[in-house]
Amino acid sequence: MADASLWTALADPHRRAIVALLRERPRPVGEIVTACGLSQPSTSKHLRVLRQAGLVRVRQDAQRRVYALDPAPMAELDAWLAPYRKLWNESLDALGRRLDAASPPPEPEPEPPAPKD
Repeated sequence: MADASLWTALADPHRRAIVALLRERPRPVGEIVTACGLSQPSTSKHLRVLRQAGLVRVRQDAQRRVYALDPAPMAELDAWLAPYRKLWNESLDALGRRLDAASPPPEPEPEPPAPKD
């Protein structure tokens, strides 16, 4: 099962926005601050939560800290959600079949009137 810290980390919309940014490519903190419109201290706190949950990793690049997404926890979350996704899809398929069976066939469009001479 997915670790509780993973759920906690992803519960915050700012952290989900950071994860979405990092899905595109690794980014330095300054770029994340600008893209998210948060203060640098607030962004650092969110990055710390994501790092502690194992969602991101950081590397030092001269004076900059560059963050990258770690896909392993997301793969674990995806694997945990798979049976629920299957259940959801089966329920939607059953609903679709029921709606198709209950709806009357569409009526044909009326013929346009013949032009008058």
